[in-house]
Amino acid sequence: MKKVIIVGATSGIGREVAKMLLEDGWQLGVAGRREEELNVLKTLAPERISTEVLDVTAADAPQSLLRLIRQTGGMDLFLLTSGIGFHNVELQPDIEIKTVGTNVEGFVRMVTTAFHFFSEQNSGHIAVVSSVAGTKGMGGAPSYSASKRFQNTYIEALSQLSRMRKLPIRFTDIRPGFVATSLLDKNRRYPMLMDVEYVARRIVRALKKRKRIAIIDWRYALTVFFWRLLPGWVWERIKM
Repeated sequence: MKKVIIVGATSGIGREVAKMLLEDGWQLGVAGRREEELNVLKTLAPERISTEVLDVTAADAPQSLLRLIRQTGGMDLFLLTSGIGFHNVELQPDIEIKTVGTNVEGFVRMVTTAFHFFSEQNSGHIAVVSSVAGTKGMGGAPSYSASKRFQNTYIEALSQLSRMRKLPIRFTDIRPGFVATSLLDKNRRYPMLMDVEYVARRIVRALKKRKRIAIIDWRYALTVFFWRLLPGWVWERIKM
């Protein structure tokens, strides 16, 4: 039975993907900050789900992740869905720093721990949920878009590093657009808003195919294509 560890499984995309992989017969190790939500997930299949309370911003998060891997009996796939983001046109420093703490520092803690585990195991698949926001710097969410670009580049670097070290580790960078989760501001309207179950199904499909980069969905793939064509002076005049 294949084993997956999902960090950020207590809500949104992580929870939906966990449910779908459970239906596909995977053994699950799920982690997140809210113990009560982890316990709810565990009731779906107590014999196939292990849980661990974990905060990616905590210094001991790597130890918590390794403990969950042991409880699960190993790991074939690691999926990181934890992340935060804010619309911050006022550029409040505490919001920017908080975003970096989760999306950069927490991200590195988790991904490097998974990389070292798979290096010793000599196999594995690391997948992360980043965002199409990493394509360009967005004035409405500077720290969020910059942190997502960091994630894109970091996974690219680890993919190269694994080849340099001749390690059979696969990588998937999942880049959705706006998804209807608690991460979004309920007072704002979002274009091309996607249902979380719709997004989770496409993520599961991308994981099975072991895609290197998976933009969710075709509308955002087209959007990103045109974003990349825009010269800097044009992009800077667009309100995001």
